[in-house]
Amino acid sequence: MTTLAPPPGQESARRSHRAGPPTDGGLDSRARRLFTGPEDDPRWARPALWAILILATALYAWNLTSITGNTFYDAAVYSGTKSWKAFFFGALDSGSFITVDKPPFALWVMGLSARVFGYGTWQLMLPMVAAGTGSVALLYRQVKRDFGAVAGTISALVLTLTPITVAITRDTNPDPILVLLMMLGAAALMKAVRNGKLMPLVWSAVAIGFAFNTKMMQAYVVLPAFFLVYLWATNVSLGRRVRNLAVATVALVVSSAWWMVIVDLIPASSRPYIGGSTDNTVWDLVIGYNGFGRIFGAGSSVGSQGNGASFGGSSGLYRMFNEIMGGQISWLIPFAAIALVGGLVLRGRAPRTDAKRAALMLWGGWSVLHFLTFSLAEGTFHPYYVTAMAPGIAAVAGAGGVLLYRAFREGSAAKWAWVLPTAIAAGSIWAVVLLQRVSGSGTVYTVAEIVVAATGIASVLGLLVARFTRRHRLMVFAALAAIVTLLAGPAAYSVSAATSSTNGTNPTAGPSTGGGMGGAKGKTGSAPSGTGAGSGKMGTPPSGGTAPSGTKSPSESDGQSAGNGGGMGGGTQVSSEMITYLKKHQDGATWLLAVSTDQTASSIILESGQPVISMGGWSGSDDAMTLAKLKSLVKSGKLHYIIISSDGGQSTDTAITTWVKAHGTAVKSTAYSTSSTTSTNTGLYRLDPTDAS
Repeated sequence: MTTLAPPPGQESARRSHRAGPPTDGGLDSRARRLFTGPEDDPRWARPALWAILILATALYAWNLTSITGNTFYDAAVYSGTKSWKAFFFGALDSGSFITVDKPPFALWVMGLSARVFGYGTWQLMLPMVAAGTGSVALLYRQVKRDFGAVAGTISALVLTLTPITVAITRDTNPDPILVLLMMLGAAALMKAVRNGKLMPLVWSAVAIGFAFNTKMMQAYVVLPAFFLVYLWATNVSLGRRVRNLAVATVALVVSSAWWMVIVDLIPASSRPYIGGSTDNTVWDLVIGYNGFGRIFGAGSSVGSQGNGASFGGSSGLYRMFNEIMGGQISWLIPFAAIALVGGLVLRGRAPRTDAKRAALMLWGGWSVLHFLTFSLAEGTFHPYYVTAMAPGIAAVAGAGGVLLYRAFREGSAAKWAWVLPTAIAAGSIWAVVLLQRVSGSGTVYTVAEIVVAATGIASVLGLLVARFTRRHRLMVFAALAAIVTLLAGPAAYSVSAATSSTNGTNPTAGPSTGGGMGGAKGKTGSAPSGTGAGSGKMGTPPSGGTAPSGTKSPSESDGQSAGNGGGMGGGTQVSSEMITYLKKHQDGATWLLAVSTDQTASSIILESGQPVISMGGWSGSDDAMTLAKLKSLVKSGKLHYIIISSDGGQSTDTAITTWVKAHGTAVKSTAYSTSSTTSTNTGLYRLDPTDAS
């Protein structure tokens, strides 16, 4: 890794030659600089940035129409295009019976795109691709400001080629929006550190507040690093720093809590049930299911509905390196760890307000906090969560790598002759280990393994020879070989993620390693059958009963049937024929059907285009539907059909199951299925207002 810095005289001549005639700084000049970069940038810097941004966009948007999304969020976005009430609350259905288990900011972004351009694959993916590419550009700008164009370019390339980031950006989970908002917060924080002014710090807090309204407590993982960096490095008095942090904390609370407060103040009878909560409040969702429940799991008294399911392997410090997670995020961790420590040592004697050290503290703290949180979390954990680690790792790899290179090239102390080669060797060895895990999965991984081993050895030897013989050109080539070494594996995984279909609920990159919850096969870390929502392709829900091209029917989504989520509605196939029948006999009801879980409901919503009630939320354990509420809906004519399990669901003596069987009319399979030869009870019941009298 090299600064590629020419002698001072040569650099002055180069800048003079590049500058050309003087400009007035007007619009034309700014437009030219957008493509050529600032006058003091190397000539290659801006073209390299544009090439990386094009690469990022291509990876995120390749074969866009074939991208599979998370039907859970897709259905909520679709419902939001039909109802502003559902839009505001983030309701799963346009009738606003229950919300998804996350705050709605990412749904709002996708929903606005769908309202402007229409509902479909590219309309939902447009904000995600823009967020992913925008994060790359923002990271480049932040790292370049303190460490130069080389560091910024390396960081941007590392983030672009982080496998799990490619996989999740090709999905409709909220994480790409979350990452961009957190990075905007980091950019504003560093501006506040540099100029000591209050408003950038306030805007940093507001950005994290919006991130909170995207994925709740995960947005706060970086806050300890933010507070420490500002308190330590800002060039104002200690009293003013404390005062500014207090004001920013108020801004953080307000920007985080406003939606939660509004929703919780609305009477429960006038809004949807809060999916994932135990008491129908957003506050419980914050501290429980999406808060401490993720950290401590189901056994904790504060865990709320955290079920302890892990799709990323057992918790522990090795989790990021295991067979599921290793290929998703860990490629650069060994190199970045050494680069972070080395960079901090190199800046150890700098003034307290040194911007380079502050940046290293920020991005290093970002990485370490996420590493510890994700590694030790005992609650529900998906591999794609760790995309939030990627900006920190990328920034440290670029910035710390350049600092190590400069110390290697210029340092008089013999110890610095070994730090950079050691970091490269550690990264190369780990990359070979990761590739050996999957080398039998395809020729591309075997080739990558050979390339990494060969270039790793060549780069380390080349650097050492160049260092002790003072051959600077050889040093440059060896540094470039090191970049190829460290990025060959992630690049192979990233291309795999961009060119193959992934599980919309639990997207991962690269070949199968037999990981996942319970040793599930398929994509690395993919959800086992029946544990996640279907990942149907996004398309415009039809007016008829047939799924549109590119939209899986409920019985086709990821090999699981709608209705197999357990509880009320479990054990029953919801076919396209049944949906056609339900639409024909809807008779003016608000909801087409009531089923057990979000997985089932979301698939039917996307196929039918009609609101569907999820009585039990994501896992079927929410208390969203009560017998009194069911009777009220039936009596008012807002609901006619309900599915209860043909084998009794959660319990044959539950109040709802018992009442439905006693008062409803069972709909036999022959009523809607032309292929059914015997009249069987499929768990579908018809309820009319007289049944609730």
